Amino acid sequence: MDNRKNKLAENQSYFHKVEEEYKIRQAFKDRDWNEIKSSNSWVIFKVMSEFVEGFEKLAKIGPCVSIFGSARTKETHPYYKMAEEIAGKLVRHGYGVITGGGPGIMEAGNKGARNENGKSVGLNIILPFEQNHNIYIDPDKLITFDYFFVRKVMFVKYAQGFVVMPGGFGTLDELFEAITLIQTKKIGRFPIVLVGKKYWAGLFDWIRNVMLTEKNISAHDLDLINLVDDATEAVKVIDDFYSKYLLSPNF
Repeated sequence: MDNRKNKLAENQSYFHKVEEEYKIRQAFKDRDWNEIKSSNSWVIFKVMSEFVEGFEKLAKIGPCVSIFGSARTKETHPYYKMAEEIAGKLVRHGYGVITGGGPGIMEAGNKGARNENGKSVGLNIILPFEQNHNIYIDPDKLITFDYFFVRKVMFVKYAQGFVVMPGGFGTLDELFEAITLIQTKKIGRFPIVLVGKKYWAGLFDWIRNVMLTEKNISAHDLDLINLVDDATEAVKVIDDFYSKYLLSPNF
């Protein structure tokens, strides 16, 4: 069994190297007008179809919170349990849950929503050798994307808040997308909650001590982010935010 796993890993590694080299070489290849027109036309139609499907399926889902976090978090990890608890509390407080549709924290979010009979949305992405959608997504609320940028639009367009669990580059990408859109007033000032003060401490020390000191952000930009350590605090930030406007979910 170990030999088979090692062989599979070697084959996957070889495939990645070949694919990477092909993409690099293609970037430097001269193309004639017909190639460019044909290729770009199909990409445009594919992107349009993903936007249309996303808009149609998500337009009527009601108030939701997007939960971001690592696909690699195991079911036994405390952060998995916490994400599941947060999702369950959000549903009990009247929100649906949107995740990236995959394993790890995403699965925990969908599972917590499903267990409380809430709306469980999964925005899955096609990745080589990696993500498959989890089983806790409502069948009519599963969308699978080819393009990250279309998927990120859906995360932000249909969420009234963001809960960010510990994660990797993808999680950071989604976090800073939300922060940037709020900072530049492209979307409303929806609450952003980061869970796990110890995990995020180094990043936000750097933001305060370097980015802010260099005046690349303003001090009030830091007010966009709330750091918490448990599920109750996370959901309270969102509830308190909307209570200021006398708004509550109306599922």
